[in-house]
Formats: sequence, C-alpha cells, structure tokens
Amino acid sequence: MTDAPLPAVTRSRSYSAAVTVAGVVLVLATLVALVVYGRVQYLDQLRGELGQSEMQARVLEDHATRSVEAVAVLLTNLSSQLDPADLYGGRTRTDAQLQQSLVALPHVRSISVIDSNGRVVASSGPTDVDLRLALDRIGGLPAAGKERLGGFVPGRSLASLSVSVAQEPTRAGVGFIPLIHSHPQGALYLIALINPDSLASYQLRTLDDPTRSAYLLSYGGEVLASTGPGTAPPGGRLGTHPIYRDYLPAIEHASYVGAGSADDLLVAFRLSRTRPLVVVVELPRAKVIREWIDSMRWFALAAAVIIAFLAGMTLLARRSLRARESALEALEVTRLDVVRREQELRVLVRSLRELVFRTDLGGVLNYANDRWLALRGESMDQVLGRPLADLVEPADREAVAALFQHSSGAGIRTATANMRVDSGKLYRFDFAVVSLMNGSTVTGFAGSAVDVTDRYAAEQALQQQLGFVAQVLESSPLPVATFDRHGRYLTVNRAWEEFMGRSRDSVIGSRGASFMPAADAALHAARDAELWDKGGKLSYESQMRHRDGARRDVMITKVIVNGGNQTEARLLSITMDVSEFREAERATRLARDAAEEASRAKSEFIANISHELRTPLQAILGFSELGMMRGRQEPKLQGMFTDIHGSGTRMLALVNDLLDVSKIESSVGAIALERADLRVPVNAVARELTPLLAARHLHLALELGKQPLVAKVDPVRFAQVIRNVLANAIKFSPLGSSIELQGRITDDERIHITVRDHGAGIPAGELELIFEAFVQSSASKDGSGGTGLGLAICRKILAAHAGTITAANMPDGGAIFLIDLPARHHLDRETTY
Repeated sequence: MTDAPLPAVTRSRSYSAAVTVAGVVLVLATLVALVVYGRVQYLDQLRGELGQSEMQARVLEDHATRSVEAVAVLLTNLSSQLDPADLYGGRTRTDAQLQQSLVALPHVRSISVIDSNGRVVASSGPTDVDLRLALDRIGGLPAAGKERLGGFVPGRSLASLSVSVAQEPTRAGVGFIPLIHSHPQGALYLIALINPDSLASYQLRTLDDPTRSAYLLSYGGEVLASTGPGTAPPGGRLGTHPIYRDYLPAIEHASYVGAGSADDLLVAFRLSRTRPLVVVVELPRAKVIREWIDSMRWFALAAAVIIAFLAGMTLLARRSLRARESALEALEVTRLDVVRREQELRVLVRSLRELVFRTDLGGVLNYANDRWLALRGESMDQVLGRPLADLVEPADREAVAALFQHSSGAGIRTATANMRVDSGKLYRFDFAVVSLMNGSTVTGFAGSAVDVTDRYAAEQALQQQLGFVAQVLESSPLPVATFDRHGRYLTVNRAWEEFMGRSRDSVIGSRGASFMPAADAALHAARDAELWDKGGKLSYESQMRHRDGARRDVMITKVIVNGGNQTEARLLSITMDVSEFREAERATRLARDAAEEASRAKSEFIANISHELRTPLQAILGFSELGMMRGRQEPKLQGMFTDIHGSGTRMLALVNDLLDVSKIESSVGAIALERADLRVPVNAVARELTPLLAARHLHLALELGKQPLVAKVDPVRFAQVIRNVLANAIKFSPLGSSIELQGRITDDERIHITVRDHGAGIPAGELELIFEAFVQSSASKDGSGGTGLGLAICRKILAAHAGTITAANMPDGGAIFLIDLPARHHLDRETTY
C-alpha cells in the first residue's frame, strides 16, 4: 500500500477548482460589464450636460451682447438727434424724447444727459434733473464720439451717484450698469442705466434648472448679474475664477469639469463678441452623478440578480463537489491512518525491549518479535515451531505450560520463569498470556515476557541491605525505636531495651503512654504530631527515666522514613544520653564564673595598688625636681637627682598603664560611645605631639580626606589610641624622616586609619606579640621602649569600639599600624559600656 492520494480525490478536486474558477470568472465578467456600461453612461451624460451648458452660455452671451448693443444704438441715435440749444433753451421736448425712447428698451431704467461737470441737464426721470453726479463712481467719461460700459453701481437711479443728495440704503444686489455715450458736437453725454435684474430674469428663464448657476461678468471679473443657488451677488468679484487664470484671453469659449466659483463643477463660459462681458454657466457635478445613479439603478439591480444567480449556482455546484471530495478525502485519511497505524505497530513491536509472541492452542510459537533474535541469538526458523515451555529452564516448564490451558477461557495469566540465552547468561522473565478468541472459541494465545532480571537482583540486594541496616540498628549503642502514625512501637533495638529496662516483646504494638509518665508521653506525642504534619527532621532535649529509676538528660532526634506508600511510613527515633555532658557543662560554667570573679578581683587589686603607688611617686618626683634645681652647682648631686627623676617618671608611666588596663577590664573605666568625626581627635593629637616631632626633626604627613570619617567612639579613649601609636612611631623613626598618617572609608563601610614610619620595623614573629600586656619588641630592648602596655591598651580600647588594630612591615622598610572601625552614616543613640 502507498500513501499517494486516490485518483478519484484528485479528479474531484480538479472539478471543484474548475467550477469555482468558472463561477468567479462569470461574476467578474458581469461586474466588469456593469462597470464599463456605467462608465460609458456617465461619460455620455457628462458630455451632454457640458454641451447643454455651452449652448446656454452662448444664448445668454448673445442676449447680453444684443441687450447692450440695443442700448448703444439707441444712445447713438439720440445723440445724433440731440440739439444742445434745446437743452439750454427748453428742456421739455428733450425729456419727452428720452421718456419715449424707454418704451422700446424695457431693460433700461432711465436715460439722462449730463454735462462734463456731471450735472444732469435732461432725464427721462424728472427728479434726476439738476443732480450733480460723482463721475469717479462710474469710472469717468468717455472721449468725444466714444462710449463706455461701466461696472455694477448699487442703487436704483442717478440719485445714488449724487454728491449732494443723501443716499438711502438699498437692498444688496440692487443696482444698475451705466452705459455712457459722448455727444460728438459738445461736452454732453448720454447715460443709460441698464437694469441687471432684467438680465438675471432672462438667465433664469434660459437655464430652467434650479441647480444651474449663471454669471454675467465684466472682463475684470466683477459680477454684473447672477442667478442660481449660492451665486455671488452683483457687485461681487470672481477674479480668481479659473477661466481668467487658465483660458482668457487666449480661449474665448470652452467647457470643462473642475473648479469654478466652487469645487467640483461643470463649467461653460463664453466671451462677448463686441463687449467686455463674459457669461459663465455652472452645474454641480453631484447633480450629474445623482442622475447617473438614478439611471443606473435598474441596470445595477439586474446585474446584482445575475451575479447572485451565478454565485449561488457556483456555490451549489462547489458544495456538491466539496461534499464528494470530503467523503473521498475521509476515505483516503482512513486508508492512510490504517497504513500508518500498521507501520507504527510494526515499528513498536520491533522496538520493544520485551519479548512478544503468539502461539497456537498447544503453546507452540508461530510469531516472535525481533527481541527474541537479539536475546537468544537464534534465527526465526529456530524459534518458531517450538513450544514456549521448552525454551525456559526445566524447573519452570510446568508453570509456563499451565499458561496455555484454555479451559478457563479469557483472562490474563501470568508466570515467572528463567531462560538461558546463547551466551549462557540466565535471565528472569515475567510472562503474561491472553487468549485469542473468535467469538466464543479460543484460537490461540498472545503474550509478552518482561525482563525482570535486574529488578529481581535489586530486590535481593535490597533485602540484604535491609537486613544489614537492621543489624546496624540492632548493634547501635544508641537507643533506636520506630513508630507508626498512631504512636505504636514497631521496632526497638537492644540498646533501647537496656536503657529502658523493658523487652521488645512487651512494647511492640503498644503506645509509650502505657509505661511512661503522663507528662513525658504528652510531650513526645506533641512532638511526633508536629513532625508528622510538617515533615523533615526534629531534635529536642528532654528527660527520660532510666532502668535504674533515675531521670537522665537525653537528646532525641526524630525523622519520618517513607515506605513504599504513605501508609507504610514510619517515625524513626534515636535517643542519646547527654547527662554526663550536661554535668560537665554545669561544672564548666561554675569554673568560668569563678575565673571571672578572680579576674575582677585582680583588676580591682591592680587599680587599688596603682592608686596607692601614685601618691609616693608624686612625692619622689617632686623632691627629685627640687634636688635637680638646687643641685645645679654640684654636677654629681644633680646627676643623682636626675636619675631618681627619670626612674620615677618611668615608674609613674607603668603605674598609669596598669591603671588604664584595670579601668578597661573593670566597671570603673566606662567607655561612652558617641557619633563623632575621627578627623577631629586625630588632628588634636597631631597638634599635641608637635613638640616631639620638632625635637626629632620629623615631618608628619596627614591625609584624612575631605569626606567626614564618622564613627561611634569615645573621643578621649580613641585619642589615647592615636596618641600611643603616633608616639611609638616618633620613638622609632630615624631623625629627619617622615611619618604618614592616612584615613579613608572603604567600599564595605569601614574606616581605615594607618600610621606608617620609616624605622627598623618589627620582627616578623613579634607582629602579634607586641599587642600583649608587658611584651615589648626585641627591637626596643635598648631602652627606647616603654612598659609594654601601650599597644595592649590600644587593642582593648578598639575591641570595646568593635574595631581592630594590626601591625605589618613595609617592603621598603619601616612598620605600618592599621586601625579599623565600622563607619556610621546615620545618627545613632549614644551607648555606654
């Protein structure tokens, strides 16, 4: 069998794809046809509207031009008939003539005659005579024999141009267009007021469309007459209209789609043939689009019906083919799954570490997996056809043969047997056999054999280990017992029997409360419950009654020992008799208290004797100083008193040091700690010892930094430490050398103060001995040293400050002392020790 798909599945997939493609192509073709037809219809309608706008622009331009031309012809005829003498002799005939002329021109409001100064000398309107006009408002007067068409002038008559008559407010858009004609024989001018409303009315009748707009514009962009929705009123300006920017004067008439007085319009314009006039007709393109949509609605509906029909038929055909394809694919998946499962089963059986076999009713092998070949080293022909019982050890053959007794029907039967392989090694297997049934008839057997050789060996080793552990516990000198969850004894060793004076037969299965005092039993039960609840390990001290009746101090250690499951867990208890240890501990405590009392008595004795010795020493020093002063004239006597004074001084220093030691070790010398900057006492000591430095020509280099060296110290005692260390450095430094004293804060928040000299240094074996009481360095046995208490006192003082002092030799000579203290950055309460 192969994993290739069925031909029917492939053909079904091809048909489904073909139907889908055909349906999509038909739908797309319908959509494309609808779009193309709609596009053509839209362009046709757009061209038709543009053509209509061009025709309307031509009609309106012709009407406006003819209207102005008719007025111009009338003014020319009147000018030729006008006699200036009639104007100044009798004006009545001229006014009548002007009024008669208006009958033929309904779009003209009035005709007047004015002189060069702007005074009205005759008019078709009697009220306009003798008015003086502001000629600048009509753009001036034309030359002799010429005429000029003015712009839009707000107002109803010439009175709106008067310089003397108060102007009445007029409604927006109400005005006239003046046409001025010059008389050829004199400084007289005929002026006709053209009514723009008459022109707008003609525009409205010509457009016959409420959505269209029409403008009559001057050549400069001024609106002379307009009609339509949202148009600019007469007197406004459209100088920015695209026709002025993109077409005029090169192109006199055209139409386009784009911007006009607003955005997105159909625009048609035409320039007058003889007058500086421009006619513009505009139509919103939205109106064209709406009409186009209305015209396309039924076509779109028909196309939608066609598309829906095609899509439905395509989906129906595709669904039918997909259903067939799904059924074929399901069949193919089932076939491939069967093939895959068969291959997996083969691989699984081949890769099993267990022996898998099948037999007939008599237990003769007719199938075996590859593990048989690898284990026995025989070919399949040598294994198959043999009874399974013949392959195991003779002692186990009867048990294996019993597996194939099929009288009991179905069910799993098991047996354990040994089998020897070709290498001679003996393996132990757990056999499991199940009957193969055909209805209710047994046709054979199938089974497996699991190699349990290592597990069997491990079980044997575990039994030996458990036996060994039991012997170890039994021979342990410490009492050992195990309990269950209910506190009943499971096992005890011989040491437990000897300690408690009870035999194991009398306690196994019973609770400790049966032979212990109630208080002891309650204590142990509470501790056991805690251990069962939290797990881990538990150690505590208690007292237990020994077999001799005495209560002994014991250390009890308990731990939970898990078994194969939770119900097999047990509590292991080990008891250690610590009575002798506790007695020794009490004896040690008494000895320590006695030693501390003796040390305190010694310190008090030293303190008292030091105070008593200072009194006679003061007298000796005083009288020796007096003898030195009075014996100046006798050198021998002065030398004797000098020796007495020096010995007394050394004796006093020894007594002071002893007194310091006693003060530190007793409660007499209290140390009051306070937060202080160590730079202050160090600088004070340096100033104090300046005379000693000058006497030996020594230079002291101080480097304490700018950062405060804050610590909790007793300033007086700390100054004593600096004084002793610096005084020693002065003693042992060569004349003219230098001493470096530095202070800094380390990264671990410690203060380090170092004092370094350039003397002979300290022998390597004495770097720690010099800090012991009454011990001096061998380098100072020449008499330069002191009592041997100074550095010991320094170490005791620093120990009370939680600090240290150490000494070392420098590679280039000299010694260095390091004083280490914890730094403090927060204000702490002062403490007294």
